[in-house]
Amino acid sequence: MKKRVSEFALLIVLLLIALPLFSQLSSQKIDSLMEEALVKLNVAGASIAVVKDGQVIHQKGYGIASITTKEKVTEYTNFQIASNTKAFTAAALAILVDEGKITWEDKVKDHIPEFKMYNEYVTDNFNIVDLLTHRSGLGLGAGDLTFIPDGADFTVKDLFGIFQHFKPVSSFRTEYNYDNLLYIIAGEIIARVSKMSYEEFIQKRIFSPLQMNSSFVGDSNIQDVKNLAAPHSAATGELKKIDRFNIGMIGPAGGIYSNVSDMSKWMLTQLNKGRYGADPKTLLFSSSSSGKMWTIQTVLPNYISERYHTQFNGYGLGWLINDMRGHLTAMHTGGLPGMLSQVMLVPDMKLGIVVLTNTESGGGGLAFAVTRAIIDSYFGLDDAEWIDNRARNLSRNISATDAVTKKAWAQVDSVSNIKYNRQNLIGMYNDKWFGRIEIYEKNGDLRIRSLRSPKLSGRMFFYDKNTFAVKWDYHDMNCDAFVMFSYGKKGKAQSFKMKGISPSIDFSFDFQDLDLKRID
Repeated sequence: MKKRVSEFALLIVLLLIALPLFSQLSSQKIDSLMEEALVKLNVAGASIAVVKDGQVIHQKGYGIASITTKEKVTEYTNFQIASNTKAFTAAALAILVDEGKITWEDKVKDHIPEFKMYNEYVTDNFNIVDLLTHRSGLGLGAGDLTFIPDGADFTVKDLFGIFQHFKPVSSFRTEYNYDNLLYIIAGEIIARVSKMSYEEFIQKRIFSPLQMNSSFVGDSNIQDVKNLAAPHSAATGELKKIDRFNIGMIGPAGGIYSNVSDMSKWMLTQLNKGRYGADPKTLLFSSSSSGKMWTIQTVLPNYISERYHTQFNGYGLGWLINDMRGHLTAMHTGGLPGMLSQVMLVPDMKLGIVVLTNTESGGGGLAFAVTRAIIDSYFGLDDAEWIDNRARNLSRNISATDAVTKKAWAQVDSVSNIKYNRQNLIGMYNDKWFGRIEIYEKNGDLRIRSLRSPKLSGRMFFYDKNTFAVKWDYHDMNCDAFVMFSYGKKGKAQSFKMKGISPSIDFSFDFQDLDLKRID
């Protein structure tokens, strides 16, 4: 009897050990999910890598790198990983902390004396952690018009004093509002302390040790154009190729090019708390720094998830931190025009998933859906039909956005015969941080152009009362805008504000932060 009980107990143990293996998705199933997602979410191409227990268990490309060349995506095809760069910037700072060259509490102005925020107290107390944690008090995407659309003439030096011109939307260190420009400031600290450019530091201190041999920062380091995924957009429902975004000054916030083969090495190092290579003593950064990066610094509102029993949600250093079914997760997404990516780590399960895509709109849905399906398989959860759910959401969003924009331009058409005095609008206007914008007449059209951001140039149409609609000449941006004038006593426009027309406009088009005053 005792022998039978022992045998039964052993059988139960073996079943418990084996059960997760049967529930996890096979490579064939991941192939099927990726192919299905490409079609249903209208994505040109994507690649994925999954690491588990120190090994790469799946790594592959799907679809095409460009709808014009039809070149296939492989695991070695490079994509812009956009804001997934932020974790590399945090890791670079962690290396300098480990070497005793900086501390996380160092004041920014001690390294960059030119740095100024919106009041003296914040300027004096702003530290390195504040640069990475989206708790500055500034609004969502404040100042992003300095780099998007690309081609503007702003430099890193321009940013040192730019923040003093933004009106805060919350108290310092009290609320989360995503920020890109402060990561560029973090990159400048890395450069000044290390005596290397940011690009050189990332190459020598992270890419080279990890043998991420195909990865690089910025457009100037592109060597093999044929190995780059081309950006695409399906924002209107039709898939089209768009221009590749010029990284310019935003390297530390979103300038890395990489592929899933290289990103596998990055995930393995992260999951191993900074250790890499055959020697367990070889560290990229310390275990202490790993813990710091995965510790919540800015609390976010917790979303209710019965499926994952989520208890907390926040932002660490370059990572969004929450929990799923009792497991801490570190993840981030990244987006640039035509490029969307996602990295998800579940440290105590030694699980990491990276998805890179070359299509805005559907690419984010693909990364989310496939990642969730894989994670669910490790949790033993039922099929949630993530791809179909994301496809329905995408279709609804496109339809809702299309309805709003069509209504706006229908309004423009309905009042096209309205007479108004253009001379009351024509002139030069200035914003304290963005510079000059001119309203002028050309070939019978009323037009607007930014003197510092050439792609912000387009035709203006009367909309209603004091409001005009702008259709930009460069259509890839999907950021047509309203211009709302304020008039003086004699009917001459004295100032104007702007806001996006589309409800799905990218937050980086922070027209709301502009306050244009007439200067002529």
